[in-house]
Amino acid sequence: MVLSVASLGYGLAIHIRNARFQRGWETIHRAAVPVISVGNLTTGGTGKTPLVALVCDLLRQANFRPGIVSRGYGSVDGNANDEKLVLNLLCPDVPHTQAPDRVAAAHSLTIEENLNAIVMDDGFQHRRLHRDLDIVLIDATNPFGYGSLLPRGLLREPLSSLRRADVAIITRSDLVAARVLAEIHNAIIEAAPQLVDHVLHIVFQPTSLRNLDGAMMSLRDAASQPVHLMAGIGNPDAFQTTAVRAGLRVTGTSWFPDHHHYSNNDLQQVRQLAKKSHDALIVTTLKDLVKLPLGCLNVHALEIAAVFSNVEHAEVLGRLIRIAAKA
Repeated sequence: MVLSVASLGYGLAIHIRNARFQRGWETIHRAAVPVISVGNLTTGGTGKTPLVALVCDLLRQANFRPGIVSRGYGSVDGNANDEKLVLNLLCPDVPHTQAPDRVAAAHSLTIEENLNAIVMDDGFQHRRLHRDLDIVLIDATNPFGYGSLLPRGLLREPLSSLRRADVAIITRSDLVAARVLAEIHNAIIEAAPQLVDHVLHIVFQPTSLRNLDGAMMSLRDAASQPVHLMAGIGNPDAFQTTAVRAGLRVTGTSWFPDHHHYSNNDLQQVRQLAKKSHDALIVTTLKDLVKLPLGCLNVHALEIAAVFSNVEHAEVLGRLIRIAAKA
């Protein structure tokens, strides 16, 4: 009952805030260059980071010079947060500024780096910065946050907010049955009919493992030994499913809260659990790996690439990105 009442209050606040932007009572600022937003409806991990990297890659393939702006949620003492650290690995030549004021961040980054496109990470709820393409991610394994707004469920906005979106991408589309995927697809179209031709499917495909010094391990080599998974992310179950599908023999797990910063005690406990499982290889996510001390060379991250389920979906997103970037 308490959570239901709190969700009603949260929903009212969201409704009022969105109404202020829709009626022009709050200013929406245009950047000097086109802006492409990658966001979601729910809290937790929908796969925004690999999608931001994919969008940057598609922009570069079309001869644009993109930069990234993000809020920097979960950062400590103003340092780069885990998403920025991962994007620094995935997109080393793409400038990235994290700041709560993304309008100012987009302005300064454009001038300082001579960019002609901005990718806004986790931007769907950030209404102050105008976007030329609004991409919203829906995680197939938990698409609509248990059907309730925060704090009762995981929805940051009601499903009807998808009417603001230009593209909906169902991530981890290979981890649910075809019937479930069709139900998610239909629910999106029902809530936002303008997306009828712009609902795309993506899978996260494991490619290899890497440690902090850049040493790589093939999935075949990793599959020959027991594995202990460690992660502090929003959707650890999906990570475990992906690891198993990659052929890893998971003998144990250690889950921590999303955006967790690991202490020496945390790592020692994980090592002890892995040792009890026949000296299992410790495998984590890139998001977790970049926060570990430099000496943690016995921990490997499962590298994952965002891959479209079919060529047509890839062509649709590529075309929309090129159109937006030329706006």
